[in-house]
Formats: sequence, structure tokens, C-alpha cells
Amino acid sequence: MNFLAIDTSGRRLCVAAVHGEREIVRTTVCGTRHSVLLSDEIDLALREAELSLRACDLIACVAGPGSFTGIRIGVSTVKGLCLAAEVPALAVTSFETIAYAVSGGKKLALVDAGHNCFYACAYEGDAVRAAPAYLARAEVEALVSEGYVPYSAEPLSFPCETADASRGLILAARALCGRRGDASRLAALYLRKSSAEENRK
Repeated sequence: MNFLAIDTSGRRLCVAAVHGEREIVRTTVCGTRHSVLLSDEIDLALREAELSLRACDLIACVAGPGSFTGIRIGVSTVKGLCLAAEVPALAVTSFETIAYAVSGGKKLALVDAGHNCFYACAYEGDAVRAAPAYLARAEVEALVSEGYVPYSAEPLSFPCETADASRGLILAARALCGRRGDASRLAALYLRKSSAEENRK
């Protein structure tokens, strides 16, 4: 299977190019510079993997939750690439990159939502046990008390284990390839309004 996958949802930028058994993963902590670095990182990953866009079976992106701006950059970039190369798109959630990076057991995928709140999704193995939600710290603690082990791709104010979301992105893209579809239907996953929208109230 051949594919390109990108994650612009957090402080890390991850670009993975998979050409059969060859896997090239380029990861850098870029803060808010995704738009500056993304195109070059995609070109470098494809070149290292000896892969062209038209040879891809899909192009995947992390559609959220996470940074509102980062997600928009990733979704719009993948839409453009898919339409240009006539390749289907695949949306992967931030939760799935964490869940697929951790084998088995009860796990709670967490993403920072600011103000001591979190985006969360509970899994047992690869099956969702508690739907994605925007939770306060006390609600996360309640899930942990039920035996869910908290994991995150980036440091959080809540104590949790670290998941290799770059590896999880590749595993999720492989596992979920059956739900790929037309790039025009690719959309961001938001579990709450942006700060700008909240401040307009």
C-alpha cells in the first residue's frame, strides 16, 4: 500500500510517506509554522520514499481535534493534493493516532484544549468506548478512575503516558483505509468553537 499522511494538528508537524514496505517519517516541532514548512516536508518525504502523489492509494490528514489553524492548513493542503493527483482522501482523528500507537487495553486519548480542559476519547483496544468529547479535568479524572490509562502525543498539564503519534498515524492510515473517499468531503473535526468565535459572544 502506498500513501502520504500528514499531521498539522499540534505543535509537531509530521509527514509520513509509505511506499510498500518503505516508511519515511519526518517529524519536527514547529509551533505555529506549519504553513511555512509543510510543502517542503511533503516534497522531501515523497522523494526519500521514491513515491509520487499519483502512485498513492490515498492521502491522509489528521482532521482534529487540535489547533484550529493547524487543522485547517492540513485539511486544505490534502484536499488540494488529492484533487490535483486524483487520489482519495482519508481523515484520521488525533485520537486515532494515539490509540493505534498503543496496543490493547483500556486507553484514554487526550489532546490539550486549553484552560485545563481536554479533548478526549476512550478506547478498549481499537474500539471506541466513550465518544470524542470536550471535557473538564474532573471528567477526565472520572474516566481514569474507571481504569482508562491516559495517553497523549504532546506534554499535557494532566499526568499521562506518551504515545508515538507519528507511528500511530501510519498504523491508523493502514487500518482505516477502507473509509477513504472523495477529497471534497474531507472536513475538520471540531469539538468546540474556536477562541475567536467564543470571544465574539
